[in-house]
Amino acid sequence: MTLDALAVEMPKDWHPVVWQDASPEERAGRLSATARDVRRSVVRTIDAARAGHIGGDLSVSDILTTLFFSVLRLDPAHPSHPQRDRFILSKGHCAAALYSVLALRGFISPDLLPTFMKPLSALNGHPNRNKVPGVEANTGPLGHGLPIGVGSAIASRLSGANWQTFVVLGDGELQEGSNWEAAMSAGHRGLDNLVAIVDRNRLQQGARTEETARLDPLADKWRAFGWDAVEVDGHDHAALFEVFTRPRQGKPLCIVANTTKGKGVSFIEDRVEWHHKVPSPEQVRQALEELGQ
Repeated sequence: MTLDALAVEMPKDWHPVVWQDASPEERAGRLSATARDVRRSVVRTIDAARAGHIGGDLSVSDILTTLFFSVLRLDPAHPSHPQRDRFILSKGHCAAALYSVLALRGFISPDLLPTFMKPLSALNGHPNRNKVPGVEANTGPLGHGLPIGVGSAIASRLSGANWQTFVVLGDGELQEGSNWEAAMSAGHRGLDNLVAIVDRNRLQQGARTEETARLDPLADKWRAFGWDAVEVDGHDHAALFEVFTRPRQGKPLCIVANTTKGKGVSFIEDRVEWHHKVPSPEQVRQALEELGQ
C-alpha cells in the first residue's frame, strides 16, 4: 500500500467510535448491557459448536466490548479503511468472544455464529483475517500477536498515520519468550501508539499461572522493558475506558486487566477445567439464566 493510499480522506459517513461522547454513566450502562449480550452469545455459540474456550471467552468479554464500542476507530461499513485502528486478539483460542462482538458491532451477520467451527464456516476456531472482516491477524499459536502488533505500530509511525494498535494477550501466553522480545523492541522504540492488554485471569490450560511459571509482579516486568503499565479491574467498563483513553507518556502502554475466568457464570468462574470444557444442555440453560436471558 502506498503512502498516498494511507492518506485517503475519511468517508463523510465515517462514524468510527460509538458511545465515546456519551456521559460516563450512560456509556458504562450501555457497555454493561452489551457485555451481557456478548456473554450470552458466547454460551450459545459454543453450545452450537460443542467446542470452544468458554472460560477465557467470558473473562475477556468486558475488555472486547469496551474496546469495540467506545474506543477503537472502526467502521463496519469500511472494515479495511487505512486509517482504522488495528485490533489483534493474540489469545486467538477465544475467538467465540471476538466473533460475538463483531456480530453485535455489525462486522458480520449474527446468523453466522451458529456455524462456528463447522466445516467450511468462515468462523474458524481461531480467527482468520482472510475470512472475517474486522480480524487483523491470524492468531492461535500463542506469543505471536504482540510481535505482529509491534510491526503494526511501527508501520503506523513510518507512514505518518495516527491509527493505534491494540493487542489482547492471555496471561499464560506471557510464558512465551517472543512476547518479551517484542516488548523490548516496543519499549526501545517508544511506540506510544501501541497498547497491550493482558487478560489476567490467573488460569491457563491445566493449572494456575503462578504454579506453572510465576508472572508476578507483572506490571513491574513491563515497566522494566520501557513500558507505561497500569493495573485495572478488567470487568469495570468505566475503569477500562479511562485507561484505554489516557494520555500516553511517550511509551507503549500495558494494561494488566485483572479478570475472573468464566465471569458471569457461577459454576465456571475461576475453575481451571473450564479452559475448554463444553457445558451440557442443562448447564447452558443455567448459564443463560444467570446471564439474564
